[in-house]
Amino acid sequence: MPFTYNRTVRFQDTDAAGVVYFANVLSICHEAYEESLEASSINIKDFFTNPSVAFPIVHTSVDFLRPMFGGDKLLISLIPQKLGVDKFEITYEIMVAEVVVAKAITRHVCIDVSSRSKQELPDEIVQWLETNRRDAEGAERRRSREIM
Repeated sequence: MPFTYNRTVRFQDTDAAGVVYFANVLSICHEAYEESLEASSINIKDFFTNPSVAFPIVHTSVDFLRPMFGGDKLLISLIPQKLGVDKFEITYEIMVAEVVVAKAITRHVCIDVSSRSKQELPDEIVQWLETNRRDAEGAERRRSREIM
């Protein structure tokens, strides 16, 4: 199964119209990313505090299919994918009551923090990518068997 993260939309996530403010969708996706890393036994404190490597986001996109409101129970599925020796992308699907309300993508590049130059992904991230890819592919195969 792809990694999933449950989250309730809070008042602070919404705008004056009571719907999730567009930029907060990416923040919610980042929460799911952090939870996925932690579920793979990556120490979040070490990952974000004085690391020797970093994974800045170099591209994002979000498609909003339906509004999200305060109190909505979100289910965020994420599927990371290795794009090269130094980059990866995460695809997010956000659902409310089994209805897809948004889809997002974040693209990350691995850099050496000191020199700010690109470098190969470290082994723990490659392992995280492989584990999540296999889980997502397995879920997709199960889903396709159910349809037949």
